[in-house]
Amino acid sequence: MPWSVGAGLEGRGVIVTGATGGIGAAVTRAFATTGARLLAVDLDQARLDELVASLEGEGHVGIAWDVRDVSGHEALVARAREVLGKVYVLANLAAVLQRRPSLDEVTEDDWDFQHDVNLKAAFFLCRAASRAMIEAGEGGRIVTFTSQGWWTGGFGGSVVYAASKGGVVSMTRGLARTLGPHGITVNTVSPGQVHTPMLMKDLPRETYEQQVALTPLGYAAEPEDLAGTVVFLASDHARYITGATINVSGGLLMY
Repeated sequence: MPWSVGAGLEGRGVIVTGATGGIGAAVTRAFATTGARLLAVDLDQARLDELVASLEGEGHVGIAWDVRDVSGHEALVARAREVLGKVYVLANLAAVLQRRPSLDEVTEDDWDFQHDVNLKAAFFLCRAASRAMIEAGEGGRIVTFTSQGWWTGGFGGSVVYAASKGGVVSMTRGLARTLGPHGITVNTVSPGQVHTPMLMKDLPRETYEQQVALTPLGYAAEPEDLAGTVVFLASDHARYITGATINVSGGLLMY
């Protein structure tokens, strides 16, 4: 059998949240090439339907769902089990970024919105998915998303966003310790600048150019540059990697 970055994923059930976003769509498409079956989750059903129709393979489903409704996470995972059979992978990419050029402009709603989506929802969805994985008894893979901001602090008005993403790193490590005995790995991906609408919204051009200039590879990533990392972390090849923060920043950060 030929070597594949997605070894072990054929026929597996995979949930991807934030599936129609820039990185989310690339990750969803990459998982589909492995033979996995996808439950794509995001807010807009029409965009989900369009994405699912473009995927390789069969058995994929798109469901519009607001991940902030933590009381509904068990139902979402139950729906995934219904359409996929078993849940083996959760790739949680759902995130929001609200830039404010001045700290004095940050509101309590700004703080709550970003932490509710980026951190609170991530924890409760990981918990719901891990329960299903434990019940299935076959281990599993959880991949979360942080940001270079967890290490550098926020730039371009993203202090609150960076705070939430720092929480994701700490949460991921705690989940890895807790879920390891069940054969479930938990890792987080830390992108640098990725050329997506979320990055570019309200980002001063000079800030973007400064960050590109500081990146040894000399350019902002495209979403596809992240997809392979996520699939690898979900594959059999990464079975002994857990609690890791995978730096995919083009060398902007080195650790």
